[in-house]
Amino acid sequence: MEPTDPLPNNIGLLVRATRTLLAYGRHLLETVRHRAAAPNFSTIAAAFGTAHLSTILAHLNRGILRAAALERLLLARAATGQDIDIVEHATPTPLPEPPPAPAQAATPPPPASPKPAPHPPLPSGWDDPALSELTERDIERQVRRRPLGRTIFDICMDLAVVPDFCTGEFWNELFEAIHFFGGSVARLMVEKCRREKAFAKQQDRVPDSNWDWLRMKRDGIRQTLGFFIGEPPVIPPVPP
Repeated sequence: MEPTDPLPNNIGLLVRATRTLLAYGRHLLETVRHRAAAPNFSTIAAAFGTAHLSTILAHLNRGILRAAALERLLLARAATGQDIDIVEHATPTPLPEPPPAPAQAATPPPPASPKPAPHPPLPSGWDDPALSELTERDIERQVRRRPLGRTIFDICMDLAVVPDFCTGEFWNELFEAIHFFGGSVARLMVEKCRREKAFAKQQDRVPDSNWDWLRMKRDGIRQTLGFFIGEPPVIPPVPP
């Protein structure tokens, strides 16, 4: 049951961010087939890293489950009357400089050891939730055990939420929710670039691909989404 008293400050921030993400995810799940018919759908698909609708739907369903589980967890914590502490990011301590080695006669360098074999690349579907065996109970368990900011990050990845899709105010809240509660905004940006590259490779194999997503400005993104995340969702019309 949701507490009737005002939420503690940090929980309030996390609940607002989670509910906004949940509303966006549910809206996109309901409208994604309509949106996929539009020529500018590649702007949304690029944020998922794929144009395969089955993969996008699986991401959306998993993100919605995560967001709903996180909301329940936060409200249960709020019902105890206790807030959630900010996670301090550890600052690495520089190592002391080693003392200079005593002078000694020059000796020939040891033979070079063979370089280790490179790790094989991850398969193309390594983060495809359609290939995942996670159950709803597994997701609940993950949400309880992981840092809250990490779960917000996971939700953003599943819903393909990137800064350009958000209002400035909501992105600032999302940044704080990820950064101050154990997640990594830098990793989100790395994943954003990785997905865009994966989508570009996919588009290379499609004749007459639409590459407008590479140069899309804020006005174009608003026309594609119909709104920015943080505003009430609306359905954009399909261009004739």
